[in-house]
Amino acid sequence: MLVLVVYDIPNDRRRTNLSNFLEGYGRRVQLSVFECFLSLDEMRELYEKVKKLVKPVEDDVRFYWISQEAVSRVLIIGGSGPQPPPNYYVI
Repeated sequence: MLVLVVYDIPNDRRRTNLSNFLEGYGRRVQLSVFECFLSLDEMRELYEKVKKLVKPVEDDVRFYWISQEAVSRVLIIGGSGPQPPPNYYVI
């Protein structure tokens, strides 16, 4: 499932820490938006880890679950569409 992680964090250090952390889970598509293809268990794990990186009183982080049907209906101007990670990497 595609998960959009969208955030607004006023503190530079926490914002940088979160964005660096999220790069391990998905692809940055805008400054504060990541597209992550995750299972439900991976999504729960990500949610719990992100909760430890932010301050809920000051920060705003949102997780949007997008069904495969909705992903196929995405309209894009510029950039590329949501792409799941490859099944394997050649090193």
